[in-house]
Amino acid sequence: MGQPSIGQTVIVDVPSTSANLGPGFDCLGAAFELNNRFAIKRIQGSGERFELIMEGSEGSHLRGGPENLVYRAAQRVWKAADLEPVGLEARVNLAVPPARGLGSSATAIVAGLVGANALMGSPLSKEKLLELAIDIEGHPDNVVPSLLGGLCMTAKAASERWRVVRCEWTSSIKAVVAIPSIRLSTSEARRAMPKTIPLGDAVTNLGSLTLLLQGLRTGNGDLIADGMNDRLHEPYRWRLIKGGLQVRESALKAGAWGCAISGAGPSILALCEAKDGPAVSRAMTRAWEATGIASRAPLLSLQKDGSQWYPANPTE
Repeated sequence: MGQPSIGQTVIVDVPSTSANLGPGFDCLGAAFELNNRFAIKRIQGSGERFELIMEGSEGSHLRGGPENLVYRAAQRVWKAADLEPVGLEARVNLAVPPARGLGSSATAIVAGLVGANALMGSPLSKEKLLELAIDIEGHPDNVVPSLLGGLCMTAKAASERWRVVRCEWTSSIKAVVAIPSIRLSTSEARRAMPKTIPLGDAVTNLGSLTLLLQGLRTGNGDLIADGMNDRLHEPYRWRLIKGGLQVRESALKAGAWGCAISGAGPSILALCEAKDGPAVSRAMTRAWEATGIASRAPLLSLQKDGSQWYPANPTE
């Protein structure tokens, strides 16, 4: 453990995530095999210096400096480990576009935590990194699967500890994630929700979540179809997504078991068998095209390994 040398670099691969999955509002999230890659390098200068280099056009609006999430996360590592901050550069290959409901901000937080920790000789445990990630993000549904991988249910227990349960997801289930060219900020999506909800809606969501988890564990499409039923957030958010309900209906007609807003949106996630994936993907992109919105809809598998890092130079 100690200060990295100038130029020392680690590569951090962080998976995309989809939160909520319908009824699992703010507690359920899954990681998928669509990764952002961060090359995090020690550069000259004090810990106040942070440079950001984006590869590709999707993140061209993002900037370096002290407000960047990667930098803020790295600062938390240094503080927790009682280490002197250092100047950093992050070069980002962005496959998970921002403001699409796929956990892009979570990838930045996790990359900053994992990368800074790795450069310093890994003074913090994965459990501590998880605690810091949740504290920075404010809720666990994206950062937990982003760090750990798989399907994760996270809740704050009566003891005030965060408890994570890795849930089963049978490999026969695939996700088609339709990613539109439009953006939707999480803050805007949260403002659309009411401050209170009817008791009956809460009870319905609890039952739906039970059905969904059992369907994902067993591969039972009927349970998934009934389980992807939400009354807490989706009724208030669909109106924010132009063409969203048409995309959902098209996915179901093409063979998807269930369809939900991915995170806060506007991406839309459909669950199906692998054989139906291409048809579901075409149906979703065509539905958005009919409303004048370009999109892509990759067929994705669950990513089980979570974030991984390795030195840019294997001899380091």
